[in-house]
Amino acid sequence: MKKIKFPKPETWPELSKRPLIDFTSISDTVQKVFQAIKNNGDGSVKAYTNLFDGVELEKLQVSQDEIKKSLERVPEDLKQAIQLAAANIEKFHRTQIDQPQKTETTTGVVCWRESRPIDRVGIYIPGGTAPLFSTVLMLGIPAKIAGCSEIVLCTPPDKNGTINPTILYTAQLIGITKLFKVGGIQAVAAMTFGTDSIPHVDKIFGPGNQYVTAAKLQAQNYGVAIDMPAGPSEVLVIADQSAVPSFVAADLLSQAEHGTDSQVILLSDHEQIIDAVLKEVTIQMEALPRKQLAAQALLSSKAILLKSVEECINFSNQYAPEHLILAIENYNEAIPKITNAGSVFLGNYSCESAGDYASGTNHTLPTNGYARNYSGVSLDSFVKKITFQELSSQGIRNIGPAIELMAEAEQLQAHKNAVTLRLKALQNG
Repeated sequence: MKKIKFPKPETWPELSKRPLIDFTSISDTVQKVFQAIKNNGDGSVKAYTNLFDGVELEKLQVSQDEIKKSLERVPEDLKQAIQLAAANIEKFHRTQIDQPQKTETTTGVVCWRESRPIDRVGIYIPGGTAPLFSTVLMLGIPAKIAGCSEIVLCTPPDKNGTINPTILYTAQLIGITKLFKVGGIQAVAAMTFGTDSIPHVDKIFGPGNQYVTAAKLQAQNYGVAIDMPAGPSEVLVIADQSAVPSFVAADLLSQAEHGTDSQVILLSDHEQIIDAVLKEVTIQMEALPRKQLAAQALLSSKAILLKSVEECINFSNQYAPEHLILAIENYNEAIPKITNAGSVFLGNYSCESAGDYASGTNHTLPTNGYARNYSGVSLDSFVKKITFQELSSQGIRNIGPAIELMAEAEQLQAHKNAVTLRLKALQNG
């Protein structure tokens, strides 16, 4: 990690920049795959699965027999851990259920808002070296609570055409039944258009590599919504003299091991803490199976010494991290000052891994600075909000004249007439 001392505030925007993701080099591939799947459906999905993943598939949907066999391959203690996480995630997301609140804005004018589930949602789950079965929980559980009528899950197969058994166990645990062994661009395209096997969806969720990210952006051109723009995973830790260096180092490495492009930032007002953390990072990294990935990520990571914790918070708000860890003594006092962050972890024992797996909050969060204007996935991500209004005869009398004046000022005579006719009818009994 590069150590930087007391950078001037005018340099903070430059220090906050992430590496640009250049999709131009892969946009032609994405468009080509989309067009092929739009025209040829399952045939092109299978062809691109063979091309990109090196596996020939007869059927795209995971069979019940495959699911049943996978359940036997998941250790019992892991099943119990997943069940604990699922219970906490469900408990937290159920608190987000809205109850309609009717408001009489003027006598005789009642307005309110109600939630309705998005009918069909697609969930993309990465496979490969890090099969993210935890993301099945994070996306599937709120989709179920919201009442989405159809949940489609796509995840890439291995070279034998099989799916990681823990992903299948987790999906069946929460009641997802439409599972497909398809990954990459072809999975997103299939959910965008729909094929004979894979249903069309209204919104696509889930992380992925640059190809999946580019495909999700392309899906929006065809009327399919996505959860949020995505970039590499990131963490920013603010550590004062009360921080435990070994804990902080572990948190930094937990993000660095995601991939070579992971973003890792350490801020402190004590140089001794920074030095102690960097020493711990070196020690702990040697024991990591994914140390090559972590080491590469740390080459572009920063440890920044600032004058105070308040300055650290100001820098963090400028950076807008996906994950923010406050390893500081008076973290409760800092909470109101946090304006840009995906999810915040308070104190020495609130490790970022807790939010990734089992505390209950959602781990699908805005990256790449999008925490300035996006929220993480929540129950709201799976619903639409519909407003209602009901006007009585007294209500139209009360606000009708104002509507007439405003409509006429905008030269929208038909708008005015819709009110005028009603007022005349009431006047005439």
